[in-house]
Amino acid sequence: MGRIKTQFIKRVTNDLVSAHSDKFKKDFEENKKLVSQFADISSKKLRNVIAGYVTRLMKRTE
Repeated sequence: MGRIKTQFIKRVTNDLVSAHSDKFKKDFEENKKLVSQFADISSKKLRNVIAGYVTRLMKRTE
């Protein structure tokens, strides 16, 4: 069983993916940089969680 994502993480991630789905890839390190560009995330941990969820969504769509 994995960690449960909060509604905040899911909402921010879905907004980012719907706005910039063509730029995100299946690579976590690249998504981490893109998340910090597109969103104003204050903490490193939150950025990494969002980037991880973006990566998971990108892997699931292909």
